Amino acid sequence: MSEKQIFIFGAGYSGKAFARAGKAFSRASKAAARLSGTTRSPEKFEALRQAGIAPLLFDGALTGEIGDALGNTTHLVVSVAPEEAGDPVLNAARADIVARMPALEWIGYLSTVGVYGNYDGAWVDETAECRPVSKRSVMRVAAEQDWLELGREIGRPVAILRLSGIYGPGRNALVNLENGTARRLVKPDQVFNRIHCDDIAGALWQLIDGNTGGIFNVTDDLPAPPQDVVAYAASLMGVTPPPEIPFDAAQLSPMARSFYGENKRVANAAIKAAGYSLRFPDYRAAFDHMWASGDWRDGEPRSPMKR
Repeated sequence: MSEKQIFIFGAGYSGKAFARAGKAFSRASKAAARLSGTTRSPEKFEALRQAGIAPLLFDGALTGEIGDALGNTTHLVVSVAPEEAGDPVLNAARADIVARMPALEWIGYLSTVGVYGNYDGAWVDETAECRPVSKRSVMRVAAEQDWLELGREIGRPVAILRLSGIYGPGRNALVNLENGTARRLVKPDQVFNRIHCDDIAGALWQLIDGNTGGIFNVTDDLPAPPQDVVAYAASLMGVTPPPEIPFDAAQLSPMARSFYGENKRVANAAIKAAGYSLRFPDYRAAFDHMWASGDWRDGEPRSPMKR
């Protein structure tokens, strides 16, 4: 099987997790993969190299290096937030994708379950109407449609991955408890889904392996109140959880408050039907693993209590 040439626009937290999972994928599928990816900051180049990504700078304009890399790309992953002027990648590279990517087989776009808006706690799947509340989610819906339209134009499968709240090493309630920023906000009947970064990576590799297109909720099995997650992390650490704070009394940024304006339970049958089995089906399984392995701070395994 020929080597996959994967290009990631926006190789941030999820992109690096995807790259780290690439070795296991290559062993399982017996197919090698070479990864390139962009960042806005040259200071992040070394972190990308450490993850196995050849770094390139993208600030909204294509460079010759990026153009050369796109010319050989077989699989394109886009993890860049849209802007008022549209999707930055499409704005910069649409013509190149259409005319200068002869090897391209598949496109993956990382979106958000925020596109569904508020369903008052009801279950939603990929057939649910998108009725976004926030401006950022309105722009996501438009970007999804633009990528799907491009896929139809060039005859390539496009996978839209709608992600729930992302967590993993360095970004979780254990870290927040340690640094004193954890809070237990309580809004009656409020739940959120979550997704560990390793499951984002696994879902991406599964879809890439089959060049599978479509819309997929990439989310866990257990929508849960956010205060329960903090309490569970505290129980693992053997510390007293922070006191509960009524939502109405909490001091929150407008963005943070907007998240609580959307309440839904997100179903994930489609990504499972595509062949992916969640590594961490709920936050408890993920936190148990992170605490036992000690990789909850930065991804480097260590004793759970080692500083």
